[in-house]
Amino acid sequence: MQAALYGPGGFYARGEPPARHFRTSVHVSPGYAAAVLELLREVDAGLGWPQRIDLVDVGAGRGELLEQVLAAAAEPGPAGPGIADRGPAGQGLAGRIAACAVEVAPRPAGLDPRIRWERVPPAGITGLVIASEWLDNVPLDVVELTATGPAVVQVDPGTGAERPHGQPDPGDLAWISDWWPLRACGQRAEVGRTRCAAWAGVIRGVGRGVAVAIDYGHLGADRPGCGTLTGYLEGRAVPPVPDGSRDITAHVALDACAAAGAAAGADETVLTTQRAALRELGLDARRPPLALAASDPQGYALALSRASQDAALLAAAGLGGFGWLAQAVGMRLPGPLAKLARPRPDEPRHLQTAAG
Repeated sequence: MQAALYGPGGFYARGEPPARHFRTSVHVSPGYAAAVLELLREVDAGLGWPQRIDLVDVGAGRGELLEQVLAAAAEPGPAGPGIADRGPAGQGLAGRIAACAVEVAPRPAGLDPRIRWERVPPAGITGLVIASEWLDNVPLDVVELTATGPAVVQVDPGTGAERPHGQPDPGDLAWISDWWPLRACGQRAEVGRTRCAAWAGVIRGVGRGVAVAIDYGHLGADRPGCGTLTGYLEGRAVPPVPDGSRDITAHVALDACAAAGAAAGADETVLTTQRAALRELGLDARRPPLALAASDPQGYALALSRASQDAALLAAAGLGGFGWLAQAVGMRLPGPLAKLARPRPDEPRHLQTAAG
């Protein structure tokens, strides 16, 4: 998986545009960037409106999210600058954002020059980190319980043929025991120890602020017995052949990552769904009033289209079922996320376990 995604000629290393192969929230609706901007405002206020506020996008693709947030922050009106954005000497939020994209692919031509481009997350972050559909692409091993005990699943990079062969290392066995116990022959665990380590590294890079991992995932009570490893190519789910031609992904044990983040220094944690988080951040996908169709047909059509896009972000059986793992370091969780520590009665208690 490491070589297929990030090695020479790997899927991400060669700069393959993700939107060509699968749909992510930032490509579905501008409401996603608007919600991230609202969360950034909340973090900014919680930090006391610092002179510089970092906005770091880990797994940034082609930088679309950062470009959209920067553009929205500069707009006047409800979605743009306001009194609450004012930092030192009255400087607005838009002028204080230090945007950084973290991505192994080369920097895209024409990207907003205000966006820094790095291969690894920076240290000393004061602000907000967003890792949207990043952890599912952190490589991992798959372990299967056989008649002779747990065995690592080896995959032929040319054909995708699999065979259980070789014992897992002690660290992986300990992780499986803690987070994904195997109880019957044929059951598989996708060993998320690498994801836990990656997320802990992000948390250690935050001096003061909030980090949010957004992904399809599962919790301890709902681990899939046969695993979730799959591939995506040109908009279709395909076998996860590790030949570098396709995205390879596996769902994330977000509760394990939450524990790793807490051990790395996170002070507060909430684990919720995208649907719940986006609703608290102001997204409601409300249809425009029908009367608008008579007075302003074009405006009605545009508003209806936007509502449809936002509804896709909130769909419980799709993107709305993604998990949001939010952890605060050196500050309290922002109010909209802190509320979600106690789930609303009308929100599903599980995370989405199918790719949106």
